[in-house]
Amino acid sequence: MRSVCAIRSGHSGHSGHSGSRSGISSYGISGLHGHKGNAMSRQLLYYRKVVPVSFERHGGWYVKATGDYSFAGESNSVPITVVEFAAAASEYPIVFAESGDSVLPVAMLGVKAEHNLFVDASGGWLGHYIPAFVRRYPFVFSKNEQGDRFYLCVDEDYAGCNQDGRGERLFDADGERTQYLGNVLNFVQEYQVQFNRTQAFCSRLKELDLLESMQAQVRLPTGEQLSLTGFQAVNRDKLKALPAETLEQLVKRDEMELIYVHLQSLRCFSSMAERVKADETPRVETESAEAEGVTH
Repeated sequence: MRSVCAIRSGHSGHSGHSGSRSGISSYGISGLHGHKGNAMSRQLLYYRKVVPVSFERHGGWYVKATGDYSFAGESNSVPITVVEFAAAASEYPIVFAESGDSVLPVAMLGVKAEHNLFVDASGGWLGHYIPAFVRRYPFVFSKNEQGDRFYLCVDEDYAGCNQDGRGERLFDADGERTQYLGNVLNFVQEYQVQFNRTQAFCSRLKELDLLESMQAQVRLPTGEQLSLTGFQAVNRDKLKALPAETLEQLVKRDEMELIYVHLQSLRCFSSMAERVKADETPRVETESAEAEGVTH
């Protein structure tokens, strides 16, 4: 099968799981309802039927942008890359979640498990900035079994995929990719480049032991308490205790700016909670599970 794109792993990309969702990282932000029970959010499950894009299979396929983000309606967090920090921080708390042996930054989209506060009943996105992970859907890169190549894939279950001539065609009559598909390929490839840069930043945070486990408490007037657990944030005291030489390196690499943007974004837990139904009118407290060095 002739694939649209195959790139060496040395250039960009990240490993994923095998099967229909290969190439998609998994992680979880837990949602505790009250003081008992633990429900993992359905993260990244809107990729349901991921297939490598090829002329043999998709020669007559079109993709119509629907503007419907209902597919992300049950994700209360989504991965973001460091290039997105500045744009995302004004609306979403940016925290770090474990992904295998590493961590990755995620934008929090809800205070309850399986509930995205930024997707309305009609599928519209309520925020000003839409994370790139959401915008790239239904496309994604997938890694082959040898781990040395990445292939452009599409979720064939996406509502906008069709063979009726609606939207943008993937291939022309000669089997060459269209300008639209070329733009998609460039976007997804750039996403993978930024993903690698993000991994390097997160590795630096772990190396310096700056991250600590945290939880966000949402308390309702009724006395009910909701908790978000399973994420981490930078400890301010540990940051201030770093040697001057290390702090200088963080500044020169623009990593200090990313850290401060992350810390500032945690204030968005309060404004995000205001999106919960008015009859709940929650109050939010963010606290450390291991130390009290980070204040919000």
